[in-house]
Amino acid sequence: MPSIVGPVQIVNVGGGTIQFGDTLFISPKSNTKSVTGAGAANTGGFVITNNGLSASNVLDTNLIDQPTIGNN
Repeated sequence: MPSIVGPVQIVNVGGGTIQFGDTLFISPKSNTKSVTGAGAANTGGFVITNNGLSASNVLDTNLIDQPTIGNN
């Protein structure tokens, strides 16, 4: 459904999507992959992590996880 959008001020966009009105589809323009060990992604004010042994072994059989070529 068409919409009327008034004055808009966008100060900063960091990796987000801004949409006004109708759209058929929104496709990503970037992708990332990260592998972390035990306790590496903990966030908070007071974190205690005790790990006896930690190993991150990754076997990625996909050559392309999410292609972004052609999403212009």
